[in-house]
Amino acid sequence: MQKPLNPYAQTIKKEQDDIVLAYTPALRAMAFRLKERLPAHIDVSDLIGAGLEEMVKLSRKYDKEQNDSFWGYVQKRVYGAMLDFLRGLDVVSRSDRTLVKSIEALVDEYFNKFEHEPDDAYIAEKLGVDIEKVSEARNVSAVVAVLNIDDQMELMSEENTLERIEKEDLIEKIAQILNEFEERDQLIVQLYYYEELSLKEISEILGITESRISQIHKRLMDKIRKKLEGK
Repeated sequence: MQKPLNPYAQTIKKEQDDIVLAYTPALRAMAFRLKERLPAHIDVSDLIGAGLEEMVKLSRKYDKEQNDSFWGYVQKRVYGAMLDFLRGLDVVSRSDRTLVKSIEALVDEYFNKFEHEPDDAYIAEKLGVDIEKVSEARNVSAVVAVLNIDDQMELMSEENTLERIEKEDLIEKIAQILNEFEERDQLIVQLYYYEELSLKEISEILGITESRISQIHKRLMDKIRKKLEGK
């Protein structure tokens, strides 16, 4: 039988629980913002659950005498827990990765001609595979693309000297890559990552549907990721 907490320990635990409750809305906002860049099959409640579990753990270690902002203390670790959850979904065989590359090549070719991505049925017919397999591979590709670019952008929140140098170098590299994009595409990246607007807000500003903005955003992030990785 578990021994009951003494009054002092009970008070401390209540303070820890209260601070988690107070910052749960911020955690939910983070999860929904990440969900905007993920395929539909990812459940935002899973992201919230992963982040909340990490935040509860951190609340037990939080010392308000050393850190005056609880959210500042936990924000990066909570976001990292959500990314770790997504990485755990990326169980991809070598043959699946080959299919993903074939799909990406076909989508690029189609997009260059028609300015929008083909549906799964078209891809399945062209590649001679089941449509379910195509859908699964595209979902995996979407998650991996988001993870890779977020891993790079995460450097922008670091503060120590070495990481600040890496951050400045990364920003310079991204700026060079953006110069190769059309003005509209540069604006979308600027509004999303630097002005922190949602895809819906960007669609209203540019007069383009939110789904279209989402398609463009995904392709731009993939291009930036490949450039950063030297591909």
